Amino acid sequence: MAAAEATVMPVPRAELKLVRLLSRCEALAADRRGPDEWRLEKYVSALEEMLLDLKKHSSKPAPEVLNEYSRKVDFLKGLLEADKLSSSSEKALANQFLAPGRTPTTTKERTPATKTVHLQTKARYTGEMRNELLDLEETSLRKRTGPLPDEKQSAAELDAVLQHHHSIQEKLAEEMLHLARNLKNNTLVAQNVIKQDNQTLSHSLKLADHNFEKLKDESDRLEQHAKKSVNWLLWLMLIVVCFIFISMILFIRIFPKLR
Repeated sequence: MAAAEATVMPVPRAELKLVRLLSRCEALAADRRGPDEWRLEKYVSALEEMLLDLKKHSSKPAPEVLNEYSRKVDFLKGLLEADKLSSSSEKALANQFLAPGRTPTTTKERTPATKTVHLQTKARYTGEMRNELLDLEETSLRKRTGPLPDEKQSAAELDAVLQHHHSIQEKLAEEMLHLARNLKNNTLVAQNVIKQDNQTLSHSLKLADHNFEKLKDESDRLEQHAKKSVNWLLWLMLIVVCFIFISMILFIRIFPKLR
């Protein structure tokens, strides 16, 4: 019983605070925020500090759990940065590159709240793009001076809509192409670095194997040399002992004991 209780590690208090604040931030992000909403930005800043403290904690959670917390905090930061962009098309593009969390923050959630927020913001930015497009069409029509017939006016409105939609698509395609090129370049640089590291590691392993073989050969030679030295010393001691023994016998025979 005592062993079972010892194996259960208590959740650190810092992690509990982080989870509570993260859940609160996700709830705020899920609501339709107005321009005067300032709490989420303050909470996300506090989340970053708490996450740094948790990473330095002695009883910090597993690395995959920390990575999931970092992923959610980065998602909320990216969401705030996307809201600060000027046009709805830029917001929609930035929202596409956000990565929501993979696991629920609390046990009450069935799906991660950040995924729900991601879908909500995507729908909201799409609606803003639609409204922006309609406002642009209305403004362009009001600036026209001469009245047109109904058919020509409808055709002109359709052309304006198509042209504006085409320009937005081209802008999004250019930005996505630029981001894809940057991602490709970063991937190639990372691959080259990993390749160089692998080459350096393989060279170090080969050098270590070579040094180990040389050390083994030198150890064998030293062992053989030590055995030879011991053998010569043993024979020399035997010869000296035999010589002393024979000398003593001769001495006793030559010089008998005086009576």
